[in-house]
Amino acid sequence: MSGIRVADIFSGVIGADAPVRLIGYDGSKAGPDGAEVALRIESPRALARLASAPGSLGLARAYVTGDIEVEGELYTALSALADVTLHSIPRREQLRLARQLLPVWLTHRVPPPDLEARPRGRLHSRRRDSQAISHHYDVSNRFYEWVLGPSMAYTCACFPTPDATLEQAQTAKHELVAQKLALAPGMRLLDVGCGWGGMVMHAAAEHGVRALGVTLSRKQAEWAQAEIERRGLGDLAEVRYLDYRDVTETGFDAVSSIGLTEHIGKAQLPSYFRFLHSRLRPEGRLLNHCITQPHKPAHLRTDPFIARYVFPDGQLEPIGHLVSVMNEAGFEIRHEENLREHYARTLAAWGDNLEANWDAAVAEVGLGRARVWRLYMAASRLGFERNNIQLHQVLGVTLGEHGHSGFPLRGWRA
Repeated sequence: MSGIRVADIFSGVIGADAPVRLIGYDGSKAGPDGAEVALRIESPRALARLASAPGSLGLARAYVTGDIEVEGELYTALSALADVTLHSIPRREQLRLARQLLPVWLTHRVPPPDLEARPRGRLHSRRRDSQAISHHYDVSNRFYEWVLGPSMAYTCACFPTPDATLEQAQTAKHELVAQKLALAPGMRLLDVGCGWGGMVMHAAAEHGVRALGVTLSRKQAEWAQAEIERRGLGDLAEVRYLDYRDVTETGFDAVSSIGLTEHIGKAQLPSYFRFLHSRLRPEGRLLNHCITQPHKPAHLRTDPFIARYVFPDGQLEPIGHLVSVMNEAGFEIRHEENLREHYARTLAAWGDNLEANWDAAVAEVGLGRARVWRLYMAASRLGFERNNIQLHQVLGVTLGEHGHSGFPLRGWRA
């Protein structure tokens, strides 16, 4: 490494034309002086992490551990580094970089941060799914209260106007789902992967629906059931700590799946949708709301940072594949829409909430985990804005006798 400037190494990774200032621990600098944001490489450990995982994962590890600091807004920095953060760097360049940094790695190598998920067992087995869900959702209810706000809704909101608040947008999302499902007093709703129970409580409070939610996060279930009782909804709403596959009740009028499909895995999607179909009565409706890829993936791997730190075992599929699998499971598809711009706005609001409660969040979950959430929300916001990922709602129905759907000629409600 003798004679090689640290800033120049990072300039080679992010691209010489990237509008970012680079400041090395050796005093070296690169990039435009007037750049809005700067990366400070604080330690040789940053280079060692980049050597062990060239590209987005190595950069993420260095940021999470404080071996790289960002001057300015993280979202602005990621926007400037979009080719790296969204697509990583070519394999050939990764190998060249690893060879170049081998001496640094040998001297300063450190293990990956202990925040990385290591679920064990067969992929998407019940035990492993429980581990993966717990890694992300059992962090701290208090932490999520600060990030998500009073709604405790951890899925894409739907902004009715550009100036709507996050809370208004989350209420609008729940109402949009309710309208598509044509919820009415006396109906029964099953909400799989229900989170902290937002849809369950909305259906009960606003539409008089008997709603059951299930989640694999024990902390979510405990929080949700306590909130149901606090709101006086115990006669209509319930949230159970339960695998959706263990729901025994049938004959539901509607099923909502809001943010669960991403955790199912491609191989399990047919059985997933068949199971949901089996829980519904004839002419019952399913609203599936999930993150998707805009194109057929070349491989099944998700972004390595997201897979290690955020959503272990998560898999995203193109919307066309999901629609086909739903159709094969017996659902007639009645409506579909893409809300990706809404998810970008949602993530921006969550990021603002985290910054507003930064000191308390760090005290609650630790600096490393708080930095993971800051990074993942900013990067995901960028992904939705740049159409690297999308958010789709698909409405399906189980047909009744002689192909009857129960739908009006137009719209969702008769």
